[in-house]
Amino acid sequence: MLSNLVAITDAAATALFVCLPIAGLVIGAVAGLFLYKEITRKRIGNSKKEAERILEEARQEAKGMRKEALLEAKEEQLRLRNEFEKESKQRRIEIQKTENRLNQKEDALDKKELILDNKIDALERSKQELENKRGELDIRENELEQQRANIVSEIEKIAGMTREDAKKLLVNEMTEEAKIEAAGLIKDIEAKAKEEGEKKAKNIIGLAIQRCAVDHAAETTVSVVELPSEEMKGRIIGRVGRNIKAFESVTGVDVIIDDTPDVVTLTGFDPVRREVARQTMQKLVSDGRIHPGRIEEVAERVRKEIEAQIKEAGEEAVFEAGIFGVHPEIIKLLGKLKYRTSYGQNVLNHSLEVSFLAGLMAQELGADIKAAKRAGLLHDIGKAVDHEYEGTHIQIGVDLAKKYKEKENIVNAIAAHHGDVPAETIEAVLVQAADAISGARPGARRESLENYIKRLEKLETLANSFAGVEQSYAIQAGREIRVIVKPDQVNDARTVFLAKEIAQKLESELEYPGQIKVNVIRETRSVEYAK
Repeated sequence: MLSNLVAITDAAATALFVCLPIAGLVIGAVAGLFLYKEITRKRIGNSKKEAERILEEARQEAKGMRKEALLEAKEEQLRLRNEFEKESKQRRIEIQKTENRLNQKEDALDKKELILDNKIDALERSKQELENKRGELDIRENELEQQRANIVSEIEKIAGMTREDAKKLLVNEMTEEAKIEAAGLIKDIEAKAKEEGEKKAKNIIGLAIQRCAVDHAAETTVSVVELPSEEMKGRIIGRVGRNIKAFESVTGVDVIIDDTPDVVTLTGFDPVRREVARQTMQKLVSDGRIHPGRIEEVAERVRKEIEAQIKEAGEEAVFEAGIFGVHPEIIKLLGKLKYRTSYGQNVLNHSLEVSFLAGLMAQELGADIKAAKRAGLLHDIGKAVDHEYEGTHIQIGVDLAKKYKEKENIVNAIAAHHGDVPAETIEAVLVQAADAISGARPGARRESLENYIKRLEKLETLANSFAGVEQSYAIQAGREIRVIVKPDQVNDARTVFLAKEIAQKLESELEYPGQIKVNVIRETRSVEYAK
């Protein structure tokens, strides 16, 4: 029993020992909670007071700001009202001034209107007076016209001729007097122009010719190839003519084998083809092997060599003339001119000479030297392909120059170098002069005897076709024609116009190298015998 009681007591003590800390913790937690609540309550109270204080300060500050805003608004309103009143007053003043000006203008317009009405009335009265006077004048004019007709009729009866006859007579007399005066003026002007221009022209042309020297070779449309023996002719012809047919087919030229000993003649209008054929024939003759295959082989090789020579000749011409920026195709065309002739004159050498002459004259006159030399070199470029295209060499040259982007002044110089179109620049005129000088100088060109005689006959025939011409004579190898007129049909004044008319007809109907001097001669002889 005692042991049970002791056991119970120990258990109670043990439970009490365990429960005491827990109870302390619970009491501490409760006390802390009450303390936290109290502190929180005090803080809340302080916060409310602080919030009320801040709110009160904000109310006071808002009242102050409101008062200030109201004051500023009132001041701004007052300022705007003053400005508005000031501006309104100024506008009223301006409106009043405008009204005053309009009133003044209206008064002035009323006055002007009144004046205009008065003037209109005056004009109407003047118009009526003029109408009355016009009627009187018409009546007077009719009377005068009748009197004039009567007077003219009386004059016609007295003079024995009609009015139209008198008018024609007067016109003829005045025309004749005008022609005589015009002829005198023309002579004076031409004399002065020749006196002043010939000195300068002779000086320029003389200097240009002295400083320019180009050799000329006379070539034709026929090339002759020498043969080592007559036996070679048979080999050229070949069996049943196969070799000569192959040669003509490959080269495009005609081969003439006649009785002339040891020569073969090649003919063709294309000078480049003819040169290819000539060199091909020479190589075949020197080699001795002549058959169609060999002919084609040699002709092709020669053709390439000629093309290279053409290009080289064109480049040398451009370099020698001192011009740059020339299209490669134009350079080739210039090279082809090496094998082209005109009246026996080599066209490439002629073009170079024209280029030099035009450049030298341009230098003397202060013109564009480069343009003059370029136009001179290219002026006959159409002759390089005139066998291939239709048209004159001038038109072909113009088309080629435009095609390869030459400038307008160069194109005009090419088109105008024979006077077909007007020369628009001084360089074009210089090219005309240089072309005439190069072609007209002694020995530059030649023509066949038959063509020469025909040209002289046509020259005299054209001159004889004019009324009043008694006889004409072509002299100086056709570079001058002397026209003798009938003195009873052609007076001194008419000789001036006759010379110009003959020159114009020669230019339009006759082709000739250089220029022709027309010399009209009128001579009156009085013969008497002393017995």
